[in-house]
Amino acid sequence: MSTTTLEAVTRGRVRRNRRRHTVLTALGIAVAAIFAVSLMVGQTFYPPGDVLRVILGETVPGASFTVGELRLPRAVLALVTGLCFGIGGVTFQTMLRNPLASPDIIGISSAAGAAAAFAIIVLSLDETGVSIFAIVAALGVALLIYLLSFKDGVAGTRLVLIGIGIAAMLNSATSYILNQAGQWDLQAATRWLNGSLNGSTWDETVPVLLALLVFGPILLAQARNLTMLQLGDDTAAALGTRLERTRLVSIVAAVGLIAFATSATGPIAFVAFLAGPIAARLVGPGGSLLIPSALVGSLLVLVADFIGQFAFDTRFPVGVITGVLGAPYLIFLLVRTNRAGGSL
Repeated sequence: MSTTTLEAVTRGRVRRNRRRHTVLTALGIAVAAIFAVSLMVGQTFYPPGDVLRVILGETVPGASFTVGELRLPRAVLALVTGLCFGIGGVTFQTMLRNPLASPDIIGISSAAGAAAAFAIIVLSLDETGVSIFAIVAALGVALLIYLLSFKDGVAGTRLVLIGIGIAAMLNSATSYILNQAGQWDLQAATRWLNGSLNGSTWDETVPVLLALLVFGPILLAQARNLTMLQLGDDTAAALGTRLERTRLVSIVAAVGLIAFATSATGPIAFVAFLAGPIAARLVGPGGSLLIPSALVGSLLVLVADFIGQFAFDTRFPVGVITGVLGAPYLIFLLVRTNRAGGSL
């Protein structure tokens, strides 16, 4: 390699790294800013000093309850679920080299939704039981999709098509269950299926945070192998990547994140689907998308929840807002993929 070529490669790497660090810093600042705003703004505005004192454990009249018991658990849950959806979604998209390979599209979120509807309406379980039922169903359906799509390895297109078919069946089952529901159970199930942060508590937030602390490092440890998979199976194997082990570990960890996040908030539409492509366009080519996608996921959930609470006369669940944002992008992506083939 000539000196000129080496210098050009070095300059390109430096530019990519600088862009990546700039984008990560900007995303981190944006997430912190909207998180802080969500704690201050509401029917009553509390200045940053009062919010900080509440977080530090001091008693502030009015703010201790409003901020500490209502706004803070909601904001933390939005932050953590956004991280989970972002990492989980981009793991599937990167691993299968297909932007449609998102838990929203391939049936994992549908499995959690159908299980939750069944648990609420048929089994009359409490919130803990519903969450456990949804987690187990998401993990089980993910395993089923993996096994059905496995033939001398897992092809992304085959897995997506099988997942879409299973999602359609599960959505039909959910509709049937809802048609049999009484009024009270129907309201509870619909609220959950829409994806909502209303009534968030620390009891819902802590399991999601623990799941992030367990599964997040596992996926970060697989970041290099996931990046290698984007080059194709043959190239990745030649570079030392253990293909099926990487896929299996990544699927289990990603589904764990998605399942725990969904069990707490319901399936917040399109966050897992949107976070990866948005992050890819922000940071540019090269490097892992896990951390950028996690930050984008959190930003999407926090912003959508803020819009749903305060931008309209009626308050909308966060899943309704993300659904409105995500549906047009899905149509655009389908058209683009049909013309040019799928990649992030």
